[in-house]
Amino acid sequence: MAQIRISDAAKLLGVSDDTVRRWVSGGALTAVTDDSGRMAVEGKVLAAFARGQAKTVPEPAGSSSSARNRFVGLVTDVKSDSVMSQVEMQCGPFRVVSLMSSESVRDLKLEPGSVAVAVIKSTTVIVETLQGAQ
Repeated sequence: MAQIRISDAAKLLGVSDDTVRRWVSGGALTAVTDDSGRMAVEGKVLAAFARGQAKTVPEPAGSSSSARNRFVGLVTDVKSDSVMSQVEMQCGPFRVVSLMSSESVRDLKLEPGSVAVAVIKSTTVIVETLQGAQ
């Protein structure tokens, strides 16, 4: 089973090393000692903890959908030409980029500062592993 060092766990969770250590000392997260004597977290334990910590922005009032991959966010940039537009959003810690028609951007009145929902539907998901990860 993969063991993830505290510093790497902190990076994956988007917090400081000290925060992870506080979670361990407070009992919120269980640590082990790795082969080199350093504090680490079992990969499955960290995954369960990360899922429990994940917070999504609530859906805007009156909004509902059967889609599972919905991210509420803030439009941060719109680049348009006469036919197509690139819309960037910040949805929590995630940057989402969408290509759509410029007509759609106008119809939706998308501009930096607009609150919007990114709905992701993909038939292809690529998963890569990191060298040295177990």
